[in-house]
Amino acid sequence: MARFAIDAPTALRIVRERVDVGGHQLVGVGALRSQVMQLLWAEVRAGDLPEAEGRAQLEALASLKVRLLADRVSRSVAWRHAARLGWDDATRAEPLAVASLQADALVTDDPELAAAAEGVVERMPWGGFVAALG
Repeated sequence: MARFAIDAPTALRIVRERVDVGGHQLVGVGALRSQVMQLLWAEVRAGDLPEAEGRAQLEALASLKVRLLADRVSRSVAWRHAARLGWDDATRAEPLAVASLQADALVTDDPELAAAAEGVVERMPWGGFVAALG
């Protein structure tokens, strides 16, 4: 059984593709569900997703078993990563912090986050994640 840290786009993809994570564990940042809601809202506002479907996906997110971390240690580690990387937005480093503290791998297809994971934690793209669940 592996523990995977996921970012908001990955959580949304799990919901949309109805991926069964089996006995594996998912971890994410404390604001993960709000971040997914924002992604869905942006798609609805842009006219790319019907509102009813956006609401349905948001509801499906509630059933996704994911341990959310928003503790002092993960915030401190995110702060240090953001400083090291020279990022303006320290919250962008939170998935990296959660992954380095609580996961075997960070699942993301975000190029900036993937590059930041180099030398910190194993990074797994979507395809590798789905294969690992196999």
